[in-house]
Amino acid sequence: MDVPEINPDCPSCKLLLKIIKQQQEQINRLEQRLEKVEREGKRQAAPFRKARKADPKKPGRKKGDDYCKHHSREVPEKIDEAYDVPLPACCPDCGHDRLSRTETLLQYQSEIPRTIIHRQFNIDAGICDECGCRVQGRHELQTSDATGAAAAQLGPNVHAAMALLNKELGLSHGKVKRLLEMLFEIKISRSTSCRSMLRTADRLAEADSQIRAAVRGSPQVVGDETGWRVNGHGAWLHAFVGLTATCYEVDATRSVEPAKRLLGIDWSGIFGHDGWAVYDKFTSATHQQCFAHLLRRCDSLIESATGGALAFPRSVKEILLDGFSIRNRFQQNEVTAHGMKVMAGRLEMQMWELVHRPKCHFAPETVPPVCASNGTTFPPLLASCRFGTV
Repeated sequence: MDVPEINPDCPSCKLLLKIIKQQQEQINRLEQRLEKVEREGKRQAAPFRKARKADPKKPGRKKGDDYCKHHSREVPEKIDEAYDVPLPACCPDCGHDRLSRTETLLQYQSEIPRTIIHRQFNIDAGICDECGCRVQGRHELQTSDATGAAAAQLGPNVHAAMALLNKELGLSHGKVKRLLEMLFEIKISRSTSCRSMLRTADRLAEADSQIRAAVRGSPQVVGDETGWRVNGHGAWLHAFVGLTATCYEVDATRSVEPAKRLLGIDWSGIFGHDGWAVYDKFTSATHQQCFAHLLRRCDSLIESATGGALAFPRSVKEILLDGFSIRNRFQQNEVTAHGMKVMAGRLEMQMWELVHRPKCHFAPETVPPVCASNGTTFPPLLASCRFGTV
């Protein structure tokens, strides 16, 4: 491929050469860091690299008034079983069989009950004298109306335990089966655990609708997404946290569709999120950029930049930390609500002036962030900076 000639008098060529020089310097720094990390990863003597102190202190907490109180398990409020433990038949040291009791000591124990409760329901069945319809009774502990070949059922606590083990603790249906057999001697198949999850999902459909309504009606929502797996295939788990409820939705794509289905594209609350661009489609909402993402991006730029390129990320980080400081002072009643608004306005103007200031380094200039309040596009700046309500 022919390399185009560079005209030293051309302003664009000068700018291009400057960019190439800065990027080459950054590549050299990153290569040195990578080489250092690779060398350290191959060393096996990491615990022994530090020089030992001549007079090291003994590890652990030290004795004295600052030691605090020893933790001990609380005594059970209710005793279900009590056992008398007599003295042994003889002294374990000398073997003498004449022992005198001097006191009675107490010890408490909390144990998992492994006794299975087998219930039998004697269900009255009959017909309606008016319409002839078959009817039968239903106890509150029953989980099914099945009788005959399907009369042997599992109790509500077993179904709840299977849902907890599979969905919250992440056990497979095979491991759920194994655990119930080992601990409680309840024999089930993997398909039983799977069908239990489906039945539980059907019964929680109304609760799911209530959760969605609570998140949709919340004045503030924080959204995020992470990788997921469905039948071994890649998917995305979308999470939306409201003031009183949290909604999760698994979708095959990382798109704005789950948020649109839950909130509606015209939702107008305060939307907290990271710098993902698709959230900007909620034009009626007030957007709040996640400060943790911004601070991590600033730290990354500060770590890899040198010279004048350090000025911008340092200034952004300083303004963000000032905002945290004002918030903390407000929570401690050191600043009034009016004073906090005034200080927030000053920080917003500082940020506005900072992002409009001409920059001679190009590492931050990758994404043109959009102001969430009026839709104004800032000049290109920090890669993940989509400043909303600063």
